[in-house]
Amino acid sequence: QVQLVESGGGSVQAGGSLRLSCGVSGYSASSYCMAWFRQAPAKEREGVASISTGSGNTAYADSVKGRFTISQDNAKNMMFLQMNRLKPEDTAMYYCAAVPGWCPGTLVSETRLPYWGQGTQVTVSS
Repeated sequence: QVQLVESGGGSVQAGGSLRLSCGVSGYSASSYCMAWFRQAPAKEREGVASISTGSGNTAYADSVKGRFTISQDNAKNMMFLQMNRLKPEDTAMYYCAAVPGWCPGTLVSETRLPYWGQGTQVTVSS
């Protein structure tokens, strides 16, 4: 059973940076499609970025391209989301998620992801 634990959230002023981490245990497949999603109050959950651990291929939501970077450290079973030039609209609960296999060419849909972490809050003030 894959378990995911997020960390690194917090409060920051607009223009600042945060780095989210996702620790993975129970990792057995040769590749996983892993992703970051976020959900703001009264809004639907949306995909932010995804990465195929076997290839390193990534995809991003248009709203974060050029500001956020998804990465991995397979040796440490960790995934990261470096968030720069944060905006108040980035305020949300951020979740990491995973599914065995490979990510599609575009941002993976949440309906494909059976494993989820509990989330970490990111708050950006103006």
